[in-house]
Amino acid sequence: MMDRDRNKSLLLELLRAPGNERCADCGAPDAEWTSYKLGIFICLNCSGIHRNLPQISRVKSIWLDFWENDLIEFMKTHGNLHAKAKYEAKVPPYYYIPQSKDCLVLREQWIRAKYEREEFVATRVFHDPCSAGSREGFLWKRGRDSRQFQKRWFILSAEEGIMKYYVKECPKAVISIEILNAMFQTEKMKHAHGLQITYSTDGQIRNLFVYHESGKEIVDWFNAIRAARYHYLRTTFPDVPEAELIPRITREYIKEGFMEKTGPKQKEAFKTRWFCLDSQERILLYFKNPLDAFEQGRVYIGSRDEGYEIRDGYPQGVQVKKRKPGITVMTPTREFVFMCDNDRDQKEWIDALNAVLAQP
Repeated sequence: MMDRDRNKSLLLELLRAPGNERCADCGAPDAEWTSYKLGIFICLNCSGIHRNLPQISRVKSIWLDFWENDLIEFMKTHGNLHAKAKYEAKVPPYYYIPQSKDCLVLREQWIRAKYEREEFVATRVFHDPCSAGSREGFLWKRGRDSRQFQKRWFILSAEEGIMKYYVKECPKAVISIEILNAMFQTEKMKHAHGLQITYSTDGQIRNLFVYHESGKEIVDWFNAIRAARYHYLRTTFPDVPEAELIPRITREYIKEGFMEKTGPKQKEAFKTRWFCLDSQERILLYFKNPLDAFEQGRVYIGSRDEGYEIRDGYPQGVQVKKRKPGITVMTPTREFVFMCDNDRDQKEWIDALNAVLAQP
């Protein structure tokens, strides 16, 4: 019993040591689990991934499990900073390092890449297939006008600066890497490996929704797109510091969800639309359905100095039958009026819109 209490105290001391207080893999603040085989402190969610890798990782709870003396000594001589120095020594600048909010396939493949395949160990001679920003293979793509997914051949070439996909032997779309973006959308697509690829065409956003049966394959595609984008940005903006360049490689929408909108006269019936807020482009996009191929419209969100403003509620004179909270986006040319489902949703949208408004 004395050993049990002493070892628990020692573990808690180690947990408070620099680097150990957050999950070694996703950065979550509650690192109350460990991989005692790797000597790292991890969160509950990442511990579930480690349990599926028994050859390289063994999991224990700080609170629930008994700790032998030799395991305590092992944890003392290792820890998260030690593991990071070893297993993350050569992470490429374009490689997406997932956080706790990210989907399971990203976090699982990050953990497998680090510990199972040891892709980033300094002494490992490893050729990253994503590094050239080139890749080709089949992906399942959702039809533009249907809900059916069909196999399509995709080619990505950083050297040519394009991504394209084929229907039979004909290229259906040729997309410049300059306007290419990708983000995981597992919840929206209801697929664990769902990836959304977006680009601009004829002044509109075009969405491609794709997946692959293999988690590794879809994450490799994502990082290959990031590598291609990184090479493009590094070449186009050679003087931009790396810290500023990395967030521009790919981006997620800072807020997505349903709202209702009325028309420019503010007398039209409110219609439900799916909205996506892109902070980098400063645009609020809206679609009839979440998985539509093309946007229905957009609202540019400028700065306050340019006459833009976000207001809580509805403009005077707007008639609302439903007792739901509203948002008014003031622009130099017109007011855009939106209706939210509840107060929480309204607050989240207002906070997100104001965050874009505050950008330089």
